[in-house]
Amino acid sequence: MGATLLSLGVSTLYIILTSLIAYWARRYVDFYIRRPLVKSLFLEGIATAELCGSCFELIIIADNWGVSMYAIYLFVLTIWWSMNWGDSTACPYTHLEDLVEGKKTPKVAFLLIWAELVGGLVIFRYIQLLWALEIVPTHRNRAFSDCTTDLQVPAIYGAFIEGIATCMCRVASRCISELSPRFGTALDAFVGTSLVVAAFNYSGGYFNPALATSLKYGCLGTSAMEHVIVYWVGACAGSIASIRVYNMPFVQNFVQRQHEKSQ
Repeated sequence: MGATLLSLGVSTLYIILTSLIAYWARRYVDFYIRRPLVKSLFLEGIATAELCGSCFELIIIADNWGVSMYAIYLFVLTIWWSMNWGDSTACPYTHLEDLVEGKKTPKVAFLLIWAELVGGLVIFRYIQLLWALEIVPTHRNRAFSDCTTDLQVPAIYGAFIEGIATCMCRVASRCISELSPRFGTALDAFVGTSLVVAAFNYSGGYFNPALATSLKYGCLGTSAMEHVIVYWVGACAGSIASIRVYNMPFVQNFVQRQHEKSQ
């Protein structure tokens, strides 16, 4: 039991360390970089690096302590990210949504997505360094071993799962943002975590192309094309579809009724 608690403690400390490094990196960028676009690029890269770095360790937690413990950590981290990232999303399809809605130009959207991919891919070297220390048994042979896919269903099914869940998550997030309930951040985190857990044993429940690519691109069991179809095409299609779903009359009527009740 002691070794188990020690291993969980080390994983927790690694996540905290990653979050603190990202926190101070954001402070540094806010203070020294003045150009808005350049600042946004750095902040997106930092947020994605923090997200992926933490989720690498969440894989260790899920493998050794189960999906329930994974969900608890993810829920808390999601609240932390909501409180600290500002306008950064660490998720490519949010910029595609802004592009479709005319809020961003193609150039800006592309650059932000590129920054996210750079942050997500670079962070693995940092994680390798931590894992290579092998302070606890749960990190043994993890730094340089081959990873395996989380996709447990055919690629087309995985794409539908990632797409539908992403759509649901984005619609819920838009509704919560519009209504601004008292515990909106926690509610948003709960919805997102619940959907991740629901899809965990099928596609892995990533709902974020940059995260999926950082953690699982090139892993055994999934080809490059299957990865793109499931985690890029599926998730991005679900995200774009969420714009239309959110604007449907039954959703807008629901939001309007909730507004009236709160007045």
